[in-house]
Amino acid sequence: MVHDHAADPAGAGDGHGHAHGGSDRWRIATAFGITATLFVVQLVGALWTGSLALLLDTAHVLTDAGGLLLALVAAHLTLRPPSARRTWGWRRAEIVAAALQAGVLLAVGLFVVVEGIRRFIDPHPVASVELLVFGAVGLVGNLVSMAVLAGGRRGNLNLRAAMLEVLNDALGSVAVIVAAVVITLTGWMQADAVVALLIGALIVPRTIRLLVESLSVLMESTPPGLDLADVRGHILELPHVVEVHDLHASRISSDLPVLTAHVVLDEQYFYSGGSAEALGRIQRCVAEHFPVSVQHSTIQLEPADHVEPEVCAPHDH
Repeated sequence: MVHDHAADPAGAGDGHGHAHGGSDRWRIATAFGITATLFVVQLVGALWTGSLALLLDTAHVLTDAGGLLLALVAAHLTLRPPSARRTWGWRRAEIVAAALQAGVLLAVGLFVVVEGIRRFIDPHPVASVELLVFGAVGLVGNLVSMAVLAGGRRGNLNLRAAMLEVLNDALGSVAVIVAAVVITLTGWMQADAVVALLIGALIVPRTIRLLVESLSVLMESTPPGLDLADVRGHILELPHVVEVHDLHASRISSDLPVLTAHVVLDEQYFYSGGSAEALGRIQRCVAEHFPVSVQHSTIQLEPADHVEPEVCAPHDH
């Protein structure tokens, strides 16, 4: 006899939550619109001024616009239930998009690092006044986006992540303004290359971390902070548990860890109808005891005399 459990990852909503969700989507949508507009403006500015620093900041803005778009899509998709075809809905799309974003930005970052070194040795002329104007426009746009997002960031992780995206853009705009001021006052053209390298030094490590985390989810690695040996040990300490095998944990998306396990109970307890009680204890254990709360677990309960079916070889015809 086998007992399974699959909790609903979405959970039940209420009117209050939907009201906040609508407000969150409005804030993120507004910030995305501003950031996407800034990308177009700064791309024109990078081509016009010939600034490597502004080009890298433009690539950064593009990636952060993608991050805000993901946050906006996530705010919509969390309200959509899974379907028979997509049993997890579109939760994994977040990870795929993040991996693609990280790959593109990493390529741009490495290109700019190489080009920055080359331009430091052999500086190119930069239209400093125009660079200052485009940097200021970018900073103003980022400050407006931050003001829009600030009202709801405390109670929503999605908004807090979006706030960090815009803050990174603002820092990039400040760096571009500094380069423009230095070039205008001193004529030292290498300032553009130096600022580009500084922005790259800030962006590339973050990009690598994002890429590694995305690939970790796609490879179904154990969620960070969850020790499966610790999980196995705690389950074995529960009453009537004899053995734990086929224990697996992974993430469907960044915020949805899942766990599966086969748990063997002593025969007398299993056949006397204690499986439901044991299942409840195991579920509470994995949901409440560890640093990573696994709300979605699938547990197969087996008696000690259970024999795993052998894999049959295909018949010859």
